[in-house]
Amino acid sequence: MVAIPRLVIAAPASGCGKTTVACGLMAALRARGLTVSGHKVGPDYIDPGYHALATGRPPRNLDPFLCGEDQIAPLFRHGAAGAQVAVVEGVMGLFDGVDPALGLDPDFGSTAHVARLLGAPVILVVDAARAGRSAAALVAGFAGFDPRTRVDGVILNRVASDRHERLLREAFAGSGMTVYGVIRRTEGIVTPSRHLGLIPAAEREAVAGQAIGRMAALIAGSCDLDALLALAGRASALAAPPWDPGDLLRDPGDLRREPDSARPAPVIAVAAGAAFTFGYTEQTELLEAAGARVAPLDPLRDEDLPEGTAGLILGGGFPEVHAAALSANERLRGRVAALAGRGAPVTAECAGLLYLARTLDERPMCGVLDVHATMTPKLILGYRRAVAVTDSVLARAGDVVRGHEFHRTAAVPASGDEPAWRFGSGQLEGHLTASIVASYLHMHWAGHPAAAARFTAAAAGFPAASRAAAEGPAR
Repeated sequence: MVAIPRLVIAAPASGCGKTTVACGLMAALRARGLTVSGHKVGPDYIDPGYHALATGRPPRNLDPFLCGEDQIAPLFRHGAAGAQVAVVEGVMGLFDGVDPALGLDPDFGSTAHVARLLGAPVILVVDAARAGRSAAALVAGFAGFDPRTRVDGVILNRVASDRHERLLREAFAGSGMTVYGVIRRTEGIVTPSRHLGLIPAAEREAVAGQAIGRMAALIAGSCDLDALLALAGRASALAAPPWDPGDLLRDPGDLRREPDSARPAPVIAVAAGAAFTFGYTEQTELLEAAGARVAPLDPLRDEDLPEGTAGLILGGGFPEVHAAALSANERLRGRVAALAGRGAPVTAECAGLLYLARTLDERPMCGVLDVHATMTPKLILGYRRAVAVTDSVLARAGDVVRGHEFHRTAAVPASGDEPAWRFGSGQLEGHLTASIVASYLHMHWAGHPAAAARFTAAAAGFPAASRAAAEGPAR
């Protein structure tokens, strides 16, 4: 068993300062010379991008719904391998879990749930801007709400003055709750937002890096780092072995893949850059374990697919923000259409679906799908249970997967003649061909590793002649 020092940064609700505290703590501990691993509870892609800047390590998500609660400790151990301390940023309020309509315990998937699965101490970030002694009463309520979940201390945010701090500290001393930090109201740290939350770090990397530096200084000057490290060190050992993509893909049955030294690794291009920032680190790790060579592709800048591309993964992001630039890159749009037209496996989630459409907000896209997409004022957000309608490059007919939706766009039609998925509600969703799966459904492949094996096998079977034809003449 391995004991990895770790802390969970939680809050009573969204907007209390979790991300600032979590990122600042990661960066402050790294500045001390420690190797820090950052993790995010839930499906969110954006906060982990800031974690990566703060830690210098790949971002990691811990989502019991998408991956299964039995995988949380193994995924944590895998992601935190080699780290001296791990910081886990929670989601929403401490006890906010999945929609009860999914038939699960309302605590399922909450920060409290993940903290219990990890045996990790919990620090509650409290926005004390408009409270005195009542802040201590609030925390006492959280501490006593669920005896399975222990709140180990607090960090008080947006404290106005010395007098305000004294009142708060006296109140918490009387309650027996440890105060690990007091953060004054600060105007200099702003992480801008737009229609789906924070602007991804990849779209403002230089400015985001400066913001992380200010967060680190703020937390180092406001919190007792030594005491927080001591608390992290009291986390119990985890018995579960670390997650291993190679082991998953060597399991008997549908996932069995034996190495073929005579066949070169198929090249799978994965969209990246400012327009395609949504992705989980484990997807690449699974593809490589399945025998693929993963190559990044920036549809905003690259005019050609990576040499030898035999498969294409278009994940999520914000193509609606970058629609003009994506449309202007006509050469790459043509290359993508040619690759898809020649039968290479392509999977497209949300942003990828929009990129494969004929138009996005009336701007030409790749035209692979007979779909027109537009921005709308309505946010579609939530976990989904989905059943594969028929065999595809990701799943077999009847396979059940768990995913989530997160978008303010609408694609017309919502499903093609061959839909990709049937949701639990009975709704048909997505577009399917023999080699393409395009849908609004985001999947975490650690919860469905067969997708990596199937997709890589399809790419390995894509003929070399067709690859060359799809790439077009040499420049």
